[in-house]
Parts: sequence; C-alpha cells; structure tokens
Amino acid sequence: MDWKTLHRWVGLVLGALALVLGLTGALLAIDPVQQAWQARPAAPGLSVATLAERVARSVPGAEELRRLPSGAIVVFGFDGERAQASYVDPADGRVLGAYQASVLPRWVKNLHRALLLGDAGRWGAAGTALAMGLLCASGLVLLLRRMGGWRHLAGRVRGTLAQRIHTVTGRVLLAVLLLTSVTGLTMSASTLGLVALDAGAEPEVASVPTGQAALPVAQLALLQSVAVQDLRRLNFPDAADPEDTWKLATRQGAGWLDRYTGQWLAWQDARLAQQVVDWAVVLHTGEAAWPWAVVLGVAGASVSLFWLSGLLIWRQGRRQAPRLAHQSPLAQADVLVFVASEGGSTWGFAQALHDALVQQGHRVHTAALERFQTTPATRQVFMLAATYGDGQAPTHARQALERITAAPVAAAPVAVLGFGDRQYPGFCAYAQALEAALRARGWPALLPLECIHQQSSQQFARWGTALAQALGEPLQLDYVPRLPPTTALTLAARQDYPGQAGQPTAILRFAWPAQGRLAHWRGQGLGRFAAGDLLGIVPPGSSVPRYYSLASGWKDGFVEICVRQMPGGLCSTHLLGLAPGGSVQAFLRPNPGFALGRTRRSVVLIGAGTGVAPLAGFIRRNARRLPMFLYFGGRDPARDDYFGPEIAQWQQQGRVTSVTKVFSRIPGGGGYVQDALRRDAERLRGLLAQGALVRVCGSRAMAQGVAQALDELLAPLHLDVQQLKAQERYAEDVF
Repeated sequence: MDWKTLHRWVGLVLGALALVLGLTGALLAIDPVQQAWQARPAAPGLSVATLAERVARSVPGAEELRRLPSGAIVVFGFDGERAQASYVDPADGRVLGAYQASVLPRWVKNLHRALLLGDAGRWGAAGTALAMGLLCASGLVLLLRRMGGWRHLAGRVRGTLAQRIHTVTGRVLLAVLLLTSVTGLTMSASTLGLVALDAGAEPEVASVPTGQAALPVAQLALLQSVAVQDLRRLNFPDAADPEDTWKLATRQGAGWLDRYTGQWLAWQDARLAQQVVDWAVVLHTGEAAWPWAVVLGVAGASVSLFWLSGLLIWRQGRRQAPRLAHQSPLAQADVLVFVASEGGSTWGFAQALHDALVQQGHRVHTAALERFQTTPATRQVFMLAATYGDGQAPTHARQALERITAAPVAAAPVAVLGFGDRQYPGFCAYAQALEAALRARGWPALLPLECIHQQSSQQFARWGTALAQALGEPLQLDYVPRLPPTTALTLAARQDYPGQAGQPTAILRFAWPAQGRLAHWRGQGLGRFAAGDLLGIVPPGSSVPRYYSLASGWKDGFVEICVRQMPGGLCSTHLLGLAPGGSVQAFLRPNPGFALGRTRRSVVLIGAGTGVAPLAGFIRRNARRLPMFLYFGGRDPARDDYFGPEIAQWQQQGRVTSVTKVFSRIPGGGGYVQDALRRDAERLRGLLAQGALVRVCGSRAMAQGVAQALDELLAPLHLDVQQLKAQERYAEDVF
C-alpha cells in the first residue's frame, strides 16, 4: 500500500471521528485564552511561604492552594460544612470570586477525551489520534511530492479549488496537527494507565512530642525558597491531626515537609514520564501558553476544511475513474495502452484512445503504467503519462520506469504522450524520461513525443490526426472533458480589427452576469477571476470548450477577451458573429501559474497578436503603478494593433512604464518581438538581474523565440529561462 492509498482510506474511514475531535478541540482551546485574560498571577519572586501565609490569614479553613496553568491562584477549603473554591489575589490573599473549572459544558470535554463512551471511548480517542498521526505523516509525504520537495514547499499551489484548499491548509497547519496527534497519544497513554506517573506513598511521621507547636508557615525556610511560579499544589496540614504534614508539588517533583521542624520528610523528583506528559498537556491544550491555544484552536477548526476538501478530491477522483468497455485480456490484445495519472484526469484521454482503437477493430488492453508488459500478440504500445510536482512520476507509477527498462525489447512500436503544465519547470519531464529510456533501450517509435499543455483537447485532437496517419486508419478521438456548470454571458460591446486576410479579430466585452458577484459564495456564475485566467466557451454544436485568456478581472465589472478568426474554427466563427445582445455559455478556468498576483517587483510583459490580451489586463489593474515594461509584436499597426488606444492612455496614467511595439509586415516595423528584446538587451538584463518577473503570451513559436532571445541576453548573468521558471519568475500562456 502506497502513501496515497493510506492517506485516502484512513481519511475516509476515520475522518468523521477526526472531525469531531478537531472541532471539540477548537472549542476547548477557548478555555486557556479566557483563563489567561482573567488570571491575576503572582508577582515574580513571590515565595510559596508568603503566599500561604497571606491566604491562611484571609481564608479560614484553607486546605489546599493550587496554581493553575494560566497563573491564577485557587484556594480550596471548607466554610463550616460547605466545600468552597475561590480565586485569590496573590498580592494580599483576599478572595476575588468563586472558582469555576470551565466555561464549557463538561460533555464537550468528555466528547473530546472519551467520545462519551467512558474507557472504551478513551481507547477510541487514542485510536483516532493515531489515525490523525498517520494522516498527517502521509499527508506530509504527499505534500512534498506535490510541491516538488522541501525547496518548493512554499511555492504557488495549483489545481482545483478543493486541491488548493487541501494543500494550502495542510502546508500551514500540518505540523501542528501532527504535534497534537503525538501529544494526544501521550496523554491517552497516561490516562489509560499505560505509563506510571504517581509519586510514592506518603511517608510515615514519627510521634510528635507532647506540647510541641507547629512552626508558622512564614518560618518554613524550605517553602520560602520555592517560587510561586514553580508551584503546582500545596496542601495545608490538618490542624486536628498532629501527624499531618505539609505536602508540596512543583514542576520539579513532590515532597512532604515536617510542620514542626520545617525539614523534608521525603522528596521525590518528578519522573521523566511525568515531565513528558506535562509538556504534552501544554502542547496539546495550550494551558499556560494562551497564544499557542489560539494556534491549536485554528488547527482544530481546520480539520473540517481538510475533511471536506479531501472528500471533494476523492469524489473528483471517483468521477475521473476510467470506465473501459470492450477491454481485451492482455494476452490477446494487439494494442496496449498504459496510463500514469496522479489525479485521474489522464484516464479520460486514455478512454478516448481506447474507444477509438476498439471502433477500428483492435483488441485493446488498457492498464496502469506500473503493470507494463508486452506479449507476442502486441502490435502497438501507447503510454499516456502525466508529470507530477517538479518533474516526478505519479505516485502509483514511481517504479514503472525501472520495470520498463528491465523488460525485454519487443518489435512493437511505442508512442509516448505527455500531460503537464508549462508553468512548471519540469513540464512533461516524466514523459520525456520515458521517451528517452525507451529509445535508449531500442524500442521503435510510432510517433515522436507529444506534450499536452493543461489537458488541451485541441492538442489531443491534433495528436489523434497524426496517429491516424501513422496507423493508416480513419481514427477519431472523441475526448469529451467533464465541464463545470456554465453561465450565460451577454455581449455588451465589440471592437473590430481587420487583421490579416481571412483572420479578422475582435475585442469582445461581455456584461457581468447578474449573479456573478456572489458566485464564489453560492457556487454559481463566474465568481472571482483575474486577468490571465481562462474563459472556457462551449460553442453551439460542440461539447469541447475553447479557452481564451482574460483581459479583465472581476473588479473591472466586465468580461473581456480578444478573438481571432481561426480557419474552420467553430468557436471563433460563433464569437465573431455575435452582435451586442447575443450570448454565449462560458465558465472560468483559473490559471494561477500565469496570473499576476500582488508583487512589488518590476514586470516584463511580452506578447504577440491576441496574446496581448492578458498583458493588457495586467496593465489595466496596475493601480499601484508598479514598473511594467510591455513588448508587443504585431504584423501591421493598421490591422492588428490590439488595445492600442487603451495602452497609450494607460501609459499616460503611469500604469505602464514603457511600451515597445514592433510590426513584422511593414517596412521599418522592427521585425518580431524577440528582435525588440535583443535590441533592448541592456535594459532587460538589468531588470532581470534585479528580480523582475516575466509574462509571455502568444503562439508557441513566438514563445520559443522569446525564450531563446532571453537566454542569449541572460548568459552574462549566468541565468537562463529555465532558472527563472524554477524561481517562479517566468510564466507562459501559449497557444
């Protein structure tokens, strides 16, 4: 069983109990805070003897003094036949008020400590604490894998909302919850009698000579030497029993003091087990450390976020689980499809490939990559491999590469299809490792390695076309992604550009949907978004969405994109045919790896064609006047100078520091955007040396040219684009 399986099933089976303990623990954390605020602690250096004398003078019948973890002093005794407990002022011993052990109902503590089931519940609570420890340990392992190791632990979290909540909450509070688990087990061990904590029995006292008087407490030198800060409990001797003694308990141990001579009758140092349990109590409850109690309360309350987000992640994984029809046995299959997927989404592509091959009459066997093997019947092999974290294999496929390299080489050609996110430095690194290992071993290639960015259905369809040509079969990959609920957006205004021949372009501005501003609370509409996020649009007659980078954020009050007519493009044709008042169905897809968060660094914005849209959105929202440097490449300023007037106005307002434009299809236009970067190498080198961020948006060819130009100008600094990506300073949005 791997760490992911352990984490999933322990969380599902015992998650409800952990939720109960977490929420009740959060409630119990209120007590230390309230007690600390209400406590009147002793002055530094006050001795136990002085405190006892003051209390004895003010409270007749006092039998015991106790210093609470909050620092408050409580006296226990009798007023006639009635027992009483009171807070006292250590400065003069006067009574401040009646002592109440807790403001919370006793059943809350009983529920937290024993699940309202007595000793059986104590064992149940201990077992749940152990399960919480396993959850935290496995969660830490998975968190490190997801973030790419300790070095990237504080990096930006990507994924679905549930995944981001689960990861961010875990990153902040996982260590605290692990500590509460360990300390809870320690306390359970003492409560259940698994460790011995008790001091020895009270010593025998010799007979007292007749007529000898007990020493006043103020004259007991040993009590004068003990500070109140170290006191746990002091028991007064019974005036009616001449053989009774003073009994003192401190953090260091417990002792019995002769009331007549003031000498120790016995002293026992606190056992190591007791000291460990004492520390466990402080760390688990926050007693004696109210700021830590606040942390514990937040951690306990966060268990509900862990549980709910984990449940959502599990349900998402279940929905993404493959449902393969016509699965042939391995020994009879002529086509093998192997899948490596961390979250399960890659299985959807595998299912589309499986179904398409079956429709062509192939006998197909699809399985997880770690089960890789071929048979004499194998004719083609496909590997669909996602990359996890910082270029790592998905958890279940960690040993797959070793299995593949150890397998005998067959004559069947192999095609590797990678899935990843270009914002990660290790984009499709695991698929690349598979490809390299296969070719090094001598496996024939059916197709060159292809890498799919952000599960693009369009890229997958193009790969399917190339595969059909390689197989010589009319293969049709019908991949239908699972889409979130869509919202109707109404076109409010449009700005048209002629573009190049056959490729008109328009900036489309949609009105904010009526329910959008509360969407992130109600789960409806668009919710909050930022420039650089993606707007998914489902055109009529298709179930496959097309994605457009947003040129606006939710605070702008509208939704804006830039659309160019694509040859035969179903979605672009539909969008460019809209008149104001027309509508489309759309949804949001966060793009946190590209979106520009709050920063104080300079920003270099590089775009070409419609790729300027999100960059314009960044400039639009730059109310803080951060230094922004825009490099834009087009073809003809009369045809495709998108956002030209707006950018000029923003430059006058100081929202963009400088604007460099080049146009490749006019004389003296400056060439391509990468040419402009080379001409401005000195300034760019200085900006990047000082920590500037870079955002690049446009075609893949443009992005490659930009990366090459930046690598050249960064060489004197011993920097390159890959290093900037690793530092999360460089991000691309390419199409």
